[in-house]
Amino acid sequence: MTRTTPPRPLDVTALYPELAPLARTAVRLHPRAGSPSAADSSLGGPLLWPADEPWPGCPEHTGPWHSGVSPEDVRLRRRVLAAAWARPRADREELLSEEERVIVDRATRKTRIPQDGPVPLVPVAQLYARDVPGLPCPEGADLLQVLWCPFDHAPDHLPHTHLRWRTAADVVTPLTDAPRPSVIGEAGYLPEPCVLHPESVTEYPAPHELPEELAERISAWEEENEEEAEDGEADVYYQYDLSVAPGNKAGGHAPWSFSDPFPMSCPECGAGVRPLLTLDGAEWDGGSGSWRPLEDASYTGHHVDGPACATHLSIGRGYCLQLYVCERSCEHPHLRNMQ
Repeated sequence: MTRTTPPRPLDVTALYPELAPLARTAVRLHPRAGSPSAADSSLGGPLLWPADEPWPGCPEHTGPWHSGVSPEDVRLRRRVLAAAWARPRADREELLSEEERVIVDRATRKTRIPQDGPVPLVPVAQLYARDVPGLPCPEGADLLQVLWCPFDHAPDHLPHTHLRWRTAADVVTPLTDAPRPSVIGEAGYLPEPCVLHPESVTEYPAPHELPEELAERISAWEEENEEEAEDGEADVYYQYDLSVAPGNKAGGHAPWSFSDPFPMSCPECGAGVRPLLTLDGAEWDGGSGSWRPLEDASYTGHHVDGPACATHLSIGRGYCLQLYVCERSCEHPHLRNMQ
């Protein structure tokens, strides 16, 4: 099924023509729970990986044990909670039975779990160029694969990410059973398998990246809108409704939020960098939800188990992780940032 972002509440370039040259195309990935194969673009799905190519592990997390949780327990907890939220309940009835509570508690309590050798990296994303317009593949490549270590890494307390570009046709004998970690540091670093429904949208820079004078005019316009809005009318905000799309996406603008933009450059050649991929735990916010796709408008179930949160990713305290690549060569080392 396709996913369609509603039209923006207004044409912001009609109000501020100077924004038009700053427009960029982003591809909203719209992940939804499913059973993708290695031949599909996905989040949390299997990767098209050569059987004779070693699976990467984390050299900073080797055996014989680690403090964390079992991936199997994490997935079981999610199934138990989804079933609990879906069934009818009487007033004041507990959400979970005693047996279910034991399962949920076990998956949230970190213990020492054996791990033989380096922790295998977890598949996070697989994007075929045919599905993601504008994916900046190296010459001859048509597939991007993203993996990470499911533990926090210093100094920014984010999962260590690994990018692999490849040509799909070169994978003659695919790996059928990828190594899996026996322990993960954070449940939110284990994405659920999701199929993608890519959609191109137009974005404009976050307020933090606009010239100061323009940002001030937009802020004054927002305040005026708040004052003039009638009861029941939804307020329109540039940052949340008109500029940068939320959720998982490729390309587009950086979703600056709690910090101001800071200079970033390629660690290998010093060139500028551009957004490659944004990984987020929620596809739209729980407020106005102006970015919620039309096909999901009728969903009334529990937010954390619905289409908005199908990946079950969790970065920091509800933030998102952006990956940036060099403007000269996406094969140079990438950068990470959390917003």
